[in-house]
Amino acid sequence: MNLPPRGPDQARIGIAIAVPEPYARRLQDARAAVGDPLAEAIPPHITVVGPTVVDDSVLPAVAEHLEKVAGELAPFRVHLRGTATFRPISPVVFVSLVEGIGECELLEELARSGVLAQELRFNYHPHVTVAHDVPDPALDHAFDTMSDFEAVFEVDAFWMYEHGDDGVWRQERSFELRGA
Repeated sequence: MNLPPRGPDQARIGIAIAVPEPYARRLQDARAAVGDPLAEAIPPHITVVGPTVVDDSVLPAVAEHLEKVAGELAPFRVHLRGTATFRPISPVVFVSLVEGIGECELLEELARSGVLAQELRFNYHPHVTVAHDVPDPALDHAFDTMSDFEAVFEVDAFWMYEHGDDGVWRQERSFELRGA
């Protein structure tokens, strides 16, 4: 995983939609089963804004920005089904969204503005990773074993996560979707 360097008095954050239980445990177990070393460090999620470093003094402005974004969007439904991959560009296998794509794209566009404005390395593609940076046979195994995965859930909030010194991503604050 490409992580931007973080200095003193800075936080490494990410904005994401948490995948709820019971689906999260199955996704995390699948990631661990293929030997992905980040299986326990990264909770199952749909990334909205990837790893971003901000000065600690800017965190209140980030929260204010995200509250505004949350006020503009209504809750929506996500339907996850089947697997796909970013290979050969990137060694990633993921579970695909078949519903909620447009809503995730709008959330990402709104969130990745203002204080969180940044250029993307790749076009935004909402998904849930189940294997990353593992050998090809493990990627193939994740692709095959999760091909029948399906989950449907309501998204009524998104989260700001913080990357700890121990390498674990933790939910720090939720932002409830309040739009009409």
